Amino acid sequence: MSEKEKYLQIRREAMWTGITLLILIVFWVLAGFGLAGVDIKVFGLPLWAVAGTFGVWIFAMVLVKLLTTFVFKDIDLETDGTPSRKGGQP
Repeated sequence: MSEKEKYLQIRREAMWTGITLLILIVFWVLAGFGLAGVDIKVFGLPLWAVAGTFGVWIFAMVLVKLLTTFVFKDIDLETDGTPSRKGGQP
């Protein structure tokens, strides 16, 4: 993989991570504040409390799984032609 391809992949991963964060924030607001008027209890807790805490964590895990499956790639970040450092030795 060339340096340009590596750079583009890193940019792509960063962009999708930022988009994922925005999606998660919107979900948190809707799950917490949007469900505040709903009179449903889950294990004795209001639905907004459960959705705004546990629901957000579960949704975040799903989004991270999607990111790692479809966006992230395992790439070698060493520069081509440069010997790698092993054990911290120069």
